[in-house]
Amino acid sequence: MSLNKSEKQTVVTDVAAQAARSQTLALAEYRGLTVAHLDVLRKQAREKGVYLHVLKNTLARRAVAGTPFEVASESMVGPLIYGFSEDAVAAAKVIADFAKGNDKLVIKGGAYAGKSLNADGVKSLAAIPSKEVLLAQLLGLMQSPVSRIARVLAAIAEKRAEAAPAPAEAAPAAAEAPVAEAPAAEAPAA
Repeated sequence: MSLNKSEKQTVVTDVAAQAARSQTLALAEYRGLTVAHLDVLRKQAREKGVYLHVLKNTLARRAVAGTPFEVASESMVGPLIYGFSEDAVAAAKVIADFAKGNDKLVIKGGAYAGKSLNADGVKSLAAIPSKEVLLAQLLGLMQSPVSRIARVLAAIAEKRAEAAPAPAEAAPAAAEAPVAEAPAAEAPAA
């Protein structure tokens, strides 16, 4: 279906706005994919915060003109699906993960930080752990020395407790002073 001039301008404006917010662009050829496969891919993209859209290449080139993604214009040939993401690896990861399970989705290229990426570059970018995983790894590294020190201190305290002599046992009961019994009140004889 052909778009009229105002619809084309709307698409270009929408994609340009998305490109302005994004860090990464991933391109993949979707020739041979069914609508059901594309729906699954779009669902995965939405879950990861990736803007995924099938665009006419001329409109995509207009939308990325003047942005860091302009370097990927040479890769914009054929039926492509465009993935933009604010997260540096999300778009590449969504497309690369889907391509692993479906050989009809072929990674063509992309752009990151003003540099053009080939298919291997997109796969390499996708192999980088997500921001959440990296933060968890960093936190683990920061906690490691503290937890080691805590374990060492606990072991030292435990050894000292074992090595300390047991407290002196109480003297035998016979040696203790007898407790004075209160004299029983004598009951008056009746």
